[in-house]
Amino acid sequence: MAKKLKKEKKIFVLDTSVLLHDHNAVNNFEEHDVAIPITVLEELDRFKKGNDSLNFEAREFIRFLDKLSQEQMLMDWIPLEGIGKGNFCVEMKERSAMNANDIFGEKKDDHRILNTALYLQDQNTDKKVVLVSKDVNLRLKAKALGLAAEDYRFGKVKNLDDLYTGKTVVTGISHETIDRFYQDGFCLPEDVGLVDAIPNHYYILRNGKDSVMAYYNSFDGRLEKVEKRLAYGIKPRNAEQTFALHAVMSERIKLVTIQGTAGTGKTLLALAGALEQKRLFKQLYVARPIVPLSNKDIGFLPGDIKSKLNPYMEPLWDNLKFIQNQFSESDKDFQKINEMVQQEKLNITPLAYIRGRSFSNICFIVDEAQNLTPHEVKTIITRAGEGTKIIFTGDVRQIDTPYLDAQSNGLSYIIDRLKGQPLFAHITLEKGERSELANIANELL
Repeated sequence: MAKKLKKEKKIFVLDTSVLLHDHNAVNNFEEHDVAIPITVLEELDRFKKGNDSLNFEAREFIRFLDKLSQEQMLMDWIPLEGIGKGNFCVEMKERSAMNANDIFGEKKDDHRILNTALYLQDQNTDKKVVLVSKDVNLRLKAKALGLAAEDYRFGKVKNLDDLYTGKTVVTGISHETIDRFYQDGFCLPEDVGLVDAIPNHYYILRNGKDSVMAYYNSFDGRLEKVEKRLAYGIKPRNAEQTFALHAVMSERIKLVTIQGTAGTGKTLLALAGALEQKRLFKQLYVARPIVPLSNKDIGFLPGDIKSKLNPYMEPLWDNLKFIQNQFSESDKDFQKINEMVQQEKLNITPLAYIRGRSFSNICFIVDEAQNLTPHEVKTIITRAGEGTKIIFTGDVRQIDTPYLDAQSNGLSYIIDRLKGQPLFAHITLEKGERSELANIANELL
């Protein structure tokens, strides 16, 4: 019998970007040791004040360190809590045979972090030292110095091509089964050859030109017909849009994610479906994270806070106006939207303004959710009270936030992790419906 190979123990050196992404990162490296350079603590100190998620992560990690250091010195290796966990320390020294400041010709905090990792590599020849950073450039510099470096992988989707789409086309269904489906409005999964049907998964059952749209109702254990419905004047233009609108308007589904490229109608469908269901909720919140472009902070913009925020919220208002324009100005549905805005029954607001609150009997739409971290998404979902529905929309390939990518953002994370949950539904929109010109741009540019 072959001997089982002993797993090589490593020392992972964490960069500031990792801890600002996940304050609990230290506990996610199994039996391996984890170190953070003293420079990282200095950088975290600069992030501890404020209301953004980065500030929250910095404060939480500082509290973790405070608890860990109650009876021990942080410069010593401290055992982490949990079975089979490694050790942790804050490394003070930055001396090694190489000096990143000299090599790269500039004194920077990043270079001090590299020097600490190089020092640990020199001192621990029996272990592999790996720098973990969300900063691609820092990882490249580390590798240029002969230091192993990798992205923080915890919570990352392994293969984006295999990301759950929420829809399956089943071919070869008999004409009799399709006819019976139209007549009864439902059938059992085994009637169409489905062994392990996924809760709230959408299906197109097809035989040649004959087809029927369905979804698996896990509460009743059957496939049910999905009707193409109108929502506040908005009519779905394809099967995926029909499925998205069904998920938004289903009272049993409490969490919905809609993913797709620009022009597929994500935000429009979420907003229209929520307005159609407004009687079920006390308020409708539509929010999006503020991601300043060109690294310009919101404070650089002129005017008061409302003037500063309006440019970021304008796409949401555009969608609301498009829905409103499906009706004439004298129509009660047109006027109802104005009333909801004036009475604050409908709120379009930055995401930062609703952090820390609890929501009951509210429909909460989060646009551009791909710019949130997994922890931010979890924080939002855990705020949900009784009768609340949350809808996340976004494009996982269009990331505007530094240190997030298509595999590590909050939207990809929940699509991957919550697949199969009875309260969750997801649909990926594939076909652009904005215009032929927009479709050409998406395909060719």
